[in-house]
Amino acid sequence: MSEPKDRVVVASDVNPRDGIGVEIYRDDELVVEIFRDDTNRTRTVTVFKESISLELMEECIQTFKKKKFRGIS
Repeated sequence: MSEPKDRVVVASDVNPRDGIGVEIYRDDELVVEIFRDDTNRTRTVTVFKESISLELMEECIQTFKKKKFRGIS
């Protein structure tokens, strides 16, 4: 059995949201989006699967925190 294939995409959005975030894919299926809204100054997590492991969620959060978004805090 092979290991799951993970992929992270940094994506910005300007309409209707204004911000940037990461999309985490497992085996080419979008499982989690973590988005920083620059207008509302919020961060949100959207889960696209019915359930994911706590370990995967923690990895997703760490991935989001590690990304350096130029010129934006």
